[in-house]
Order: sequence, then structure tokens, then C-alpha cells
Amino acid sequence: MTVPISARDVVAPGPRGSLLLGSARDLQRDPLGTFERAAAGYGDVVRLVVGPPGRRVALHLVSHPDGVQQVLSNTADTYTKGTPFYREIAAYLGDGVLTSTGHRWRQQRRTLAPLFTHRHIHQQIAMMAGEADRLAHRWAAPAATGTPVDLHAEMTEYTLRVVGRMLFGVDVDQAIPIIRTAFPILSEHVRRRGRTPLNLPRHWPTPAQRRAADAQRSLYQVVDAIIDQRACEASGQSDLISLLLAARDPQTGAPLSAQDVRDQILIFLLAGHETTSTALTFTCHLLGHHPGQQRRIHQELDQVLGGRAVTADAIGKLTYTTMVIREALRLYPPGYALGRLTSTGDQIGGYHIPPGSVVILSPWVTHRRPDLWPDPHQFRPDRFHPTTGAARHRYAYFPFAGGPRGCIGEHFAMTEAIIATAVLLTSYNLTTPPAPITLTTGITLRPAGPVPCRITTRHPTAGASPSPPLDPQPSNTPQPS
Repeated sequence: MTVPISARDVVAPGPRGSLLLGSARDLQRDPLGTFERAAAGYGDVVRLVVGPPGRRVALHLVSHPDGVQQVLSNTADTYTKGTPFYREIAAYLGDGVLTSTGHRWRQQRRTLAPLFTHRHIHQQIAMMAGEADRLAHRWAAPAATGTPVDLHAEMTEYTLRVVGRMLFGVDVDQAIPIIRTAFPILSEHVRRRGRTPLNLPRHWPTPAQRRAADAQRSLYQVVDAIIDQRACEASGQSDLISLLLAARDPQTGAPLSAQDVRDQILIFLLAGHETTSTALTFTCHLLGHHPGQQRRIHQELDQVLGGRAVTADAIGKLTYTTMVIREALRLYPPGYALGRLTSTGDQIGGYHIPPGSVVILSPWVTHRRPDLWPDPHQFRPDRFHPTTGAARHRYAYFPFAGGPRGCIGEHFAMTEAIIATAVLLTSYNLTTPPAPITLTTGITLRPAGPVPCRITTRHPTAGASPSPPLDPQPSNTPQPS
């Protein structure tokens, strides 16, 4: 990272944008492209002005891993999630551990951490595998007829059922129809409001706000009903609502209120199914037009599983499968941009960040820097060989953010993704067109439309020959992304 001689009051460079709205329209129309062009044209720290004169906000895009580390590793309250975007998420989907700040966040994190240990997550493996088997069985018919499946729809349904069963237990079928209807409405509403410089008050009865209010009401009703039911039942159930009701702050002994429980449930629903469904969609899409990498996964699965069920021990041995998922997350990070508000101001990369600025960290941009990732647009799982990671900057790769506010569900998401990939690739060959997928950027990154995939049945070979040795050096063979 190049640092000017004096950082005092040195303003970061950046595009002027339009006289009326600055870069607001560019960010509305094409945030990924706008971020990429800004970083390529202006460097490691870029100032983007958004909004009309008199109401303008300065955004600072930071793409170098040193700057990313500085922001994410900050343990004080220099950087918070008090950005307009996170405020909209909190208003409509609850002020849970994803959006809360300060003392409230620290208390939530302490209370929730014991529920996301590896031991607790491993207790969910059989459930995850069961839902993956359910999906694999559903694919038997399209595999027999040659009918394409929509990877995004299939993976969204799988991850919704997994997180729903984790949260609601036996009541998952009561909640899922409401979630399936309400979440897209709320996500789109939050996206629009979070990116608009000037918003109407939330209580004004515009058609869009009435739809959002109706969706929020129906979602709250079904979650609150299950929470009330659990609160009246004997303890000992393993769904997350029951565990949250029983959880206590290890420092104060305080329980979570019913509203706190609902807020956590709604945030886990958002983070637990939209992000992992995107990761699985692109993992399967990429494998579908990279047959060499798909064969290596098949060989590893046959060797490690041999047709047996996935276990915690087996997950640790699926090295290449894990590498493939991590590379898919590099190319298509569901959390494509993270915002942080600095109330005190800071110096990053030699540039002055004034108090009240929003700092944007974009995994999409950092993951595509050619100085960090040679041929960054190519799909090369060998980048994540276990022997190469130590040489890479810790914050060159951050699909789950990092630092004190790193994603509490990272191990859950990776375990779920490995299990689904293992179960589906054990039974099927995938074929997808190499054409780029049109993306949309709501609260998370996701495909804008269906992602077709043809599947054919395969039969695992027990005791298969070992997979070829993992090459720690990326292949130089060009591959379409």
C-alpha cells in the first residue's frame, strides 16, 4: 500500500460523479462494476461522494488488505455498523448480532458464542445430511429425463430448510411458507432504502412500504408464535429458539428477552440461507463447466466416503471439496460489500477519513486484485491448498468478514456447504453452460435469474484410487469463469 508523506488532511482520490448526485446513480445501477473501476482507477483508498449538494455523504472504498485489516480488526468503537444500510436491516429484520453495536452487540455475542461452537454445529451434521439427501432424491427425476434444474432455486430451498430446522425444529414446515414469501419482499425493500440518499419516513403508507410492513408483520407473527410455544414447553429441545431462550450472558447471567430472541432468529434466517445458497449455487455452477475439477471432487468423495454418510471426521478429510467451495466464495462472495461508520475518523493508507464517514470494504474487489490473486477471474481451487494459505495476507480473503465482528456462523455455513456438495456430487455429474451469470446485489449477492444445470446419475466407487496429489501451485491453464 503506497502511503503519502503526510496523511494529515490528505483527501483520498476518487471520481467526481454527477453534479446532482455524485456517484449515487452508478452505485445504484452497478455497484460491483463501480467499485471495481474505482479501485482500478484510483488505488487502495477511493473517495466516492453520494447524494445531492447539502446532503452528500462521503464513502471511502478500501481494497488493500492492510486497510481491510485495520478496519475489521479494530476492537474499539472507532468503526461501527451504524451505517444507513445496517439501520434499514435492523428496522425490518431485527437488531440482532449482525446489526447491533456497542454494549448491546458485545452482550449478544457473549451470549450466542456457546451456541456456535464446533461441538454444537457437529450435532447438526446428521440433519444437514438428511436435507441434502432429500434434495438428491428429488433430483432423481430430472436426472432421468434430462430436464435442467435451477441451481439457485434448489440451493435456496435446501439452505432454507437447513436453517429453518436448526432454528425451529419440528415447526419448520409452519414457518417456511411465510419466510419464502416475506423475505424477498423485505430484502428488496431494505436494498432500495439502504442505497437511496433520501428516504421517506418508514410509516408513510406508500405501496412499497405497505407491502414491506405486511411482510414484516406476517414474519414476526409466525416467529413470535413459535417462541411463545417454546417458552411454555419443558426445556431440553435442541432447536435454536429453545437454546436462545435458555441462554445466559456468561458475565451477567441475563437472559435474552423474547424480542431479542426474535431479532436473532430473523438475522440468522437472513444470514443463514441467502449467503450459503449463493455459495452453493456458484460452487455447482463452476464445477459444471470445469470437468477436471469436478472429477477431482468425485475421486476425493469416492476415496473418503465410499458411498457412506458424511460425518464430522469425513468433513475434515474432504480437502479438495473445501478448496473448491472457498474458491467459489472468492469469486462470488455473498457479502460483496461491508460498510462501517467511523464516528471518530481515522487514517487509512495515508489518507484522512473524516469523522462520520462510511468505509466500504468489498470482498468482491479485494478478491479480484491481480497483485493478490494472479489471473483473478479464473476458477482455480488450488489457490486454497493448505500449504499456500500461510503466505497470503490474512485479509486478502474475507468472505466472512473478520476480526471481532467476523461471522459467528462461518463454521455452520462451511459445514453445510461441504455436506451439500459432497452428497450431491457423490450421486450426480453436473453440466452447466460457461456463460457468465447475471448478478443482482440486494442485501447479499445472488443470481438475477435461474441458473440451469443438467444432471446425470453417477455411482460412487468404494475404495477408489486416491485422488491425485494436490498441487500447491495454481495451474497456468486458462479456464473460463
